[in-house]
Amino acid sequence: MQAVELTDAPAPVALTEANRILVVEDEDLIREMLQLSLTEEGYCVTAVADGRAALGLLLQTEPTQALPPFDLVVLDLMLPQVNGLDLCRLLRRQGNATPILILSARGSETDRVLGLEVGADDYLVKPFSTRELIARCRALLRRQKQNYLPQPTVLHYKDIYCYPQQCRVTVRGEVVNLSPKEFRLLELFMNYPRRVWSRESLLDRVWGSDFVGDSKTVDVHIRWLRQKLERDPSHPEYILTVRGFGYRFG
Repeated sequence: MQAVELTDAPAPVALTEANRILVVEDEDLIREMLQLSLTEEGYCVTAVADGRAALGLLLQTEPTQALPPFDLVVLDLMLPQVNGLDLCRLLRRQGNATPILILSARGSETDRVLGLEVGADDYLVKPFSTRELIARCRALLRRQKQNYLPQPTVLHYKDIYCYPQQCRVTVRGEVVNLSPKEFRLLELFMNYPRRVWSRESLLDRVWGSDFVGDSKTVDVHIRWLRQKLERDPSHPEYILTVRGFGYRFG
């Protein structure tokens, strides 16, 4: 099994036409401001006003097309036709891994957690500064660029098989449905078997260095992973707790 070494300091993403951003926002002034600001930064921006139009653009990839039509989606939640949360769910169910940055006036912890759990990669509360929005877009594109590095065809440990290029996992011959964060955690664990990871290291690698939240988020996702992978989650054989340090796989 060939493991891909992850670099701690990824190279900056060049601002070229390759960085394609879809803005989905029904408020005209905000949509125009976002399109103008991101275009001035060198991005190729497409802007639409409702979720159905966005879904059509995001799922238009031809079978022969190597890359998705967009590198990043900046998504409002309160949309006509198809709302932002439903759009996230639909994309992830279709296996679309395009990074999603949610914009929303709903800023409670419950709202942010819900947005991230349905598949978003980041969450920014309105009103926001243009500078922070651009910084978050850069961070998501930087992480997305890492995903195009060569990856092993399959990761295997005992009766777990992980197919990174297909975002698919089987356990004891059965397909297991994982959320995007659960899949990234498992892929990282399987790339570095027996390595001990602190909660902070896992947050940095999976959620990103700009993540604002509690390290207990890691514990919650580990518990969900164990429920899906382990024969007996209370006595795990794959994802082990290293007391005082964190977690290791195998």
